[in-house]
Amino acid sequence: MTWTERRFARNGEVELAHDRRREGADGEPLLLVMGLAVSRHWWPQGLCAAFADAGFAVARYDQRDAGESTRLPKPAAGGNPFAALASGRGAAYTAEDMADDAVAVLDALGWESAHLFGHSLGGVVAQRVALRHPDRVRTLTSSAALPSDVGGLGAFRHLRLGTLAKFARVRPARDRAGRIAAGLAVARLCASPGYPFDEAEALERITADVDTGIADPDAQSRQIGAPWHGPSLAELRLPALVLHGTDDPLLKPSAGRATAAAIRDARLVLQPGVGHDIPRERHAAVAAEVRALADRAGDRP
Repeated sequence: MTWTERRFARNGEVELAHDRRREGADGEPLLLVMGLAVSRHWWPQGLCAAFADAGFAVARYDQRDAGESTRLPKPAAGGNPFAALASGRGAAYTAEDMADDAVAVLDALGWESAHLFGHSLGGVVAQRVALRHPDRVRTLTSSAALPSDVGGLGAFRHLRLGTLAKFARVRPARDRAGRIAAGLAVARLCASPGYPFDEAEALERITADVDTGIADPDAQSRQIGAPWHGPSLAELRLPALVLHGTDDPLLKPSAGRATAAAIRDARLVLQPGVGHDIPRERHAAVAAEVRALADRAGDRP
């Protein structure tokens, strides 16, 4: 009973599954945007609880092509996420469509504006929401993400190619046990070297949505290949926080540095020992950073 029943927002023909945390419902709105083709259930419960304790009303949603939201047609070129990233082209929809999805969820929640927290690809999407709909965003937190200005082959200078090769060897499975094993393999690849790997927590979120995510490379390709035609990050004029693990096995810290450098007055927090996840031991500290960002924004004229 921690979360409300699943509901759907609509952006054109796309339905977007979302829910919100019951505790802290009277707090400041905070919308969570998850990464590449995985569902809202991949948010750690402990982190969501820490956000609620910090005074936020927490909502989360499945992006298009993830979780219980609408799936789009397969790209003509087939599902290869890294090829889609390199080409910078998506056949099914644009990155603007993905940004508009977040606003559709805000509308469904009855929120005129909200703080945004995006992780991994969700961080890129959150950056673009802030650029495209600045009146709907109170603050932006981008976690373990590329800068939204980077596209095509330019993104690869921030990627750790050795980890990409390991991801490529994780094959989608046809049965439930195989999908759980593949999800656990991905969770281990993303894990923080400086903190114990919490297998029980990882299995909890993997089994909550075992039929999507890493089981669908076509969905990954559509999301990561969606082209952006909007403004550059230098045009962003919202309070922003950039979080990045110094030991991120997928994205080098240069990605976080580039994101923070592009956004005027952004605060950069490099987290020692943290990988491409948000370990349990960092939940309270991350929530405190987002709380401080919201408080600074509230003090602005």
